[in-house]
Amino acid sequence: MRFEPPLLPGVLVRRYKRFLADVEIAGRGVVTMHCANTGAMLGCDTPGSRVWFSTSFRPQRKYAHTLEIVETAAGDRIGVNTARANTVVAQALAGGRISELRAERIRREVRIPETLAGEHKKAQRAREPLRGRFDFGLYGASTDQQPSAYVEVKSVTLARGNLGAFPDAVSERARRHVEALARCVAIGSRGVLLYCVPHTAIRRVTPADDIDPEYGCALRRAADAGVEVIAYGCTVSPQEITLDGALEVVL
Repeated sequence: MRFEPPLLPGVLVRRYKRFLADVEIAGRGVVTMHCANTGAMLGCDTPGSRVWFSTSFRPQRKYAHTLEIVETAAGDRIGVNTARANTVVAQALAGGRISELRAERIRREVRIPETLAGEHKKAQRAREPLRGRFDFGLYGASTDQQPSAYVEVKSVTLARGNLGAFPDAVSERARRHVEALARCVAIGSRGVLLYCVPHTAIRRVTPADDIDPEYGCALRRAADAGVEVIAYGCTVSPQEITLDGALEVVL
């Protein structure tokens, strides 16, 4: 995924109110910009870090710039805009660069299939509606009406040495997606959780049990039930972010 127009550099002053960041830009002073990351951004928001940001020329936007990349003190780069992960994965899928996920046809934002009525009632009682969407559906033939595989993408930016951990904050939504993938496997479809890792220091990925133990338990149950859990690293630069090689998943 190439950045058009090219990213511009700055220095991070602070990230605050979840979706805002102040960045010092040479010749312009401190500029407030959008931070498209719902997580805690642990290790990604150190004041004084070198950063790069994108620019939008849409007049309706309140903030013209978006924080895209943060560089650590060790020189590793992190793609912190989690909205980019699906675009990076979509391009890799279209190019056949994910060996586990080749398909005749690929669709984005596919509905989570409904399962047994009993499960539906149980989910309603728990206030966890089954309706929703996975990031991708893979179709074995161009004429297939239903996906043969459902794929959910999660962006991993928390690094502990070379070990990436997900999530970096308690995420009920992430847990529900894992459980929904397990339900897909139960009705005969493939369910795949793909960790997209735009952090150049990370070589392995594991659930962050100390941050969200319920997610870790749900992930391991899903894996035991047949959900495939894979991870791919990324090349991260101010010019582009592209999916790279497969990484080890440690459950």
